[in-house]
Amino acid sequence: MKTTAVTPWALLLACLALSLGAARAQEPDRVSDPNGHAWYMYFGDHQLGRGPFGVHFDGQWRRQGVGQKSQQLLLRPGINYDISPTAQASGGYAFIKSHPYGDYPAPFTTPEHRIWQQLVLRQQIGKTGVAHRFRLEQRFVGARESDATNEGRLLGYSHRNRFRYFTKGVIPLRKKGTDSTLFIAAYNEVMFNFGRNVQNNIFDQNRAYIALGRKIPGLGSLEVGYLQQTVQQGNGRVFEFNHTLQIGLFSTRRLGR
Repeated sequence: MKTTAVTPWALLLACLALSLGAARAQEPDRVSDPNGHAWYMYFGDHQLGRGPFGVHFDGQWRRQGVGQKSQQLLLRPGINYDISPTAQASGGYAFIKSHPYGDYPAPFTTPEHRIWQQLVLRQQIGKTGVAHRFRLEQRFVGARESDATNEGRLLGYSHRNRFRYFTKGVIPLRKKGTDSTLFIAAYNEVMFNFGRNVQNNIFDQNRAYIALGRKIPGLGSLEVGYLQQTVQQGNGRVFEFNHTLQIGLFSTRRLGR
């Protein structure tokens, strides 16, 4: 039974090793593009009364550097349904606006509309709370005319599919016989593209994260942490290694009675 205590961390390390191995296994002429970013985020999962339904919303203001220039804006509303105390299904819509950045930038600012579905499973292993999230996305990414003047005319949208697996562990920081509002959080998320419009980058990206968090009574929690994001660009040759400061507010406040 003692081996199960390290299960969440073994999963984190295995996912990270798998995704980094996929990145390292590419052609020898691949190019590395390191960048520094900061993501300021709000995540809300609010149960509606005492029933199984709830609303989800997360908004993320992603910046180049600490905040000098825009990197990405993400707005993601959705509906939650509690299948059981440890399982939740969700679905919704997302709007994303991505800006050029780095030494190998996209040529234009790109809009994206996205439909998403997910299943979250939760478990307790010792004092560690563990969550597993399985998400499917149907992405409609803007395609612009190859015209260097202005922004280029928006020609339409390219349909892409993506699968994401996320696992997160949360360990409270407390001494025996006491309770603390502080905790350590760590997660890994790996993403894969699939479908007919995917050519060079089946492996899309990996996100490895560690943070210090604090519970906020009556609201949720605040986390401040570091994210190592590995991204394979659509050309299959350029790999971004993005060092990212994350500040996230998580709210689970119930709406209604």
